[in-house]
Amino acid sequence: MADQGSQGGDTGPPKGIPALKAHVAANKVDVALWGIRVLTVLFTIGYVLPIINNPVSAFYKALLANAATSALRLHQRIPARDISLSREFLARFFLEDSAHYLFYSLIFMNVTPNLLILVPIFLFAMLHAASYSLTLLDTLGQNSMWVARLLISLVEFQSRNILRVAALAEIVVFPLVALMALFGYCGLLTPFVYYYFVTWRYASRRNPYTRNMFRELRVAAERQAARPALPAALRSTILAGVRLVERMAPPLEAVHQ
Repeated sequence: MADQGSQGGDTGPPKGIPALKAHVAANKVDVALWGIRVLTVLFTIGYVLPIINNPVSAFYKALLANAATSALRLHQRIPARDISLSREFLARFFLEDSAHYLFYSLIFMNVTPNLLILVPIFLFAMLHAASYSLTLLDTLGQNSMWVARLLISLVEFQSRNILRVAALAEIVVFPLVALMALFGYCGLLTPFVYYYFVTWRYASRRNPYTRNMFRELRVAAERQAARPALPAALRSTILAGVRLVERMAPPLEAVHQ
C-alpha cells in the first residue's frame, strides 16, 4: 500500500537539468528559434544602448537574426519536398507570415539604420521568446526562476497590445521609408517594395492585427474629419488620405481566399 501511495504521488516526468537537456535534444529547431529570437532582442537593445557593439552593426545583426528566424519557421511550415517554382507554391509561400518577415529583413539590409524599422521584429521576437522561455523553465520545475516567470507573464499578459503596436509600426514604417527615399537614406525603389510587404501583412490569415489596425486608423481619421471645428482644407486632406489608403489596400476577396 505504501508503494502504491508513493507511485500515486508521482505527478509527472522528472524535472531539472537532465529534463532540460532531453528537451533540447528532442526539440532542436524550436530551441534554435528561441535562441535566435533572444539574439534579435539583444541586438535591438544593443542598437539603442550601444554598450558593447557598434549600433550600426547591431542594427544589421538584428535584421539577420530575424531573417534566420523566418527561414527556420518557413522550413517548419513548408517541407523541402514541397519547394518548387510553381505558381501554386509561390502563392502558398507568400501566405506565410515568416515569408513576409524574411522579405522584411531583405528590404532593409541596405538602408540607413532607424529604430522604428527594428520595432516590429523586436516585439515579435520578445513575445515568442518569452512564450518558449516558459516552456524551458517548466522543464526545470514549476518553482524555478520565479522572477523570470513573473516577467514572462507580464509580457504574455500584454501580448495583444504588443501585437497591436507591432502592426502599427509596420504601417508607420511605410511613410518613414518614403521620406528616407526622398532624402537619400534608402533606394528610391524601397517604398514600392515595402508596399508589397504591407499588402501581405494586410492579407495575413494568421495575424489580423495589421488589418485591424488599418481599420482603427481609418475610424480615428474619419472621427477627426467629422469635427465641426476642423478647417475644411484639413478635413478634405484627411478624407483624401483615407480614400488613397483604401484604394491601395488589396481586395477583400484576396484577403479571404
